[in-house]
Amino acid sequence: MPNKALPLIDLHRHLDGNIRPNTIWELAQHNNIKLPVTTFEQFVPYVQIQHSEADLLAFLKKLDWGVAVLTSLDDCKRVAFENVEDAFNAGLHYAELRFSPYYMAMAHNLSTQDVVAAVIDGVKSGMQSFNIKINLIGILSRTFGVDRCQNELNALLTHKHDLIAIDLAGDEYNYPGELFVEHFKQVQRANLQVTIHAGEAAGPSSIWQAINQLKATRIGHGVKAIEDEKLLEYMIKHNIAIESCLTSNFQTGTVNDLSKHPIKQYLDKGLRVCLNTDDPAVQGIEIKHEFLLARNTLGLTDKEITQLQKNALAASFLSESEKRSLASLG
Repeated sequence: MPNKALPLIDLHRHLDGNIRPNTIWELAQHNNIKLPVTTFEQFVPYVQIQHSEADLLAFLKKLDWGVAVLTSLDDCKRVAFENVEDAFNAGLHYAELRFSPYYMAMAHNLSTQDVVAAVIDGVKSGMQSFNIKINLIGILSRTFGVDRCQNELNALLTHKHDLIAIDLAGDEYNYPGELFVEHFKQVQRANLQVTIHAGEAAGPSSIWQAINQLKATRIGHGVKAIEDEKLLEYMIKHNIAIESCLTSNFQTGTVNDLSKHPIKQYLDKGLRVCLNTDDPAVQGIEIKHEFLLARNTLGLTDKEITQLQKNALAASFLSESEKRSLASLG
């Protein structure tokens, strides 16, 4: 289990990948959305992974029903609020929740900009109700193409003062980071931090590109970094963190044998790697489950578990004073 003397932190946690199955069911009934089955028990496998999927794209399809039932801004606000409640109930002291506003808006033609506002509103309301600190990361969903991502970025930048960073997520293999260089020049000008999904479906070159061209200081997943020793040395030297997600990497087929996940090698080398959930509701897990996996399946020691928590605090997109304050909450 995590070290109780240190704060429990989740830096890679998708808000739109953490819509409760029962909330999806309730919203579908309320919004008259036809589902493929007639009982909740039959529906759960449609929105929650049971074992593992063939690949990343098959994994991502499990998220689609969650956004398919968002017919109004109130629905978006509700799931944002519930995300804060879920993070609090998981025992987290701090979380960075990321979301793709276009992905949440597209099924029912909601305004992408208004969805951003609704999510911000829901998270703020959640923080008033639950004793947890949350920051928001906006996602550009590369799967929808360059132009759609520009529209998504425009909506996010309208609310940039309520965001802490921008991410690039989705189909890494077919929509490489090279397509989004101009987008992230705008992110730099907006003084927002950058984390990029890379080295999950594609190889080390995707991580190099995210660092050199998109100016990422954190890499989501980064499993393939282990294949490039020079990349690892560069990341260590420049304190570029990897947001590791064990269960997710297994369920997407990125790692076929969790006992061979590179997280332990990253720790041994001194890389700033931390442990995260990714899509808790879709995966059927929470953060403490990931720490149990790290200990029981990968054999991490108490010292290594503690280092993962220290790395999460160091890698967080918080100011130094906020980090000091958070460090005292463990």
